[in-house]
Amino acid sequence: MQYSHEVEQMCPITKGPHHGPAPIPEEGEWVKAYKIEDISGFTHGVGWCAPQQGTCKLSLNIKKGIIEEALVETIGCSGMTHSAAMAGEVLPGKTILEALNTDLVCDAINVAMRELFLQIVYGRSQTAFSEGGLPIGAGLEDLGKGLRSMTGTIFSTKAKGVRYLELTEGYITKVALDENGECIGYQFVRLGKMMEDIRHGKDPKEAYEKNIGTYGRFADAPKYIDPREE
Repeated sequence: MQYSHEVEQMCPITKGPHHGPAPIPEEGEWVKAYKIEDISGFTHGVGWCAPQQGTCKLSLNIKKGIIEEALVETIGCSGMTHSAAMAGEVLPGKTILEALNTDLVCDAINVAMRELFLQIVYGRSQTAFSEGGLPIGAGLEDLGKGLRSMTGTIFSTKAKGVRYLELTEGYITKVALDENGECIGYQFVRLGKMMEDIRHGKDPKEAYEKNIGTYGRFADAPKYIDPREE
């Protein structure tokens, strides 16, 4: 260790009490974090790329500093989606410090990792006050039925109004309009559940019809439109 000439000329002063770091909430306990292995919890981070073309939501389940589970959800950029595939392979098994300093290729995923790191080392995790935290595999519960990310896609213009394309329930097939031309409901297909039924041997047409649902005053509408065609 090298000291400057000015520091070497100083007389020593005894340090007072050392209280250590303030405790943070982790999985139902108050923990003074000194080392990476002191960190546990399940939390999320959201990131974006430099041109803000795409967004990533990263969810990690961390036990004693080690990433045991990763869920990577992306939207808006095909390159980021492929980078997410790599991130899903390399993140589990790393410490959160290793992960923070791993090049995850895409800016959005790297920013999501940074934001998640800040959340968890400050004790701002989803499981901060949950005794024992969440089991490995809990990230799947963040997904919709059929293990498909919940996505909202809405397009609108001043000239032609709004078009609901996909909402929490699923892929929008029809939008219901009242006498004034205002949206009063919609018909949707639960894509995740439909594909699950098809994988389990159900006829695709039957699976499609089984997973159609409606929202709002859909049945009362005098007019229906296809939001992608009309």
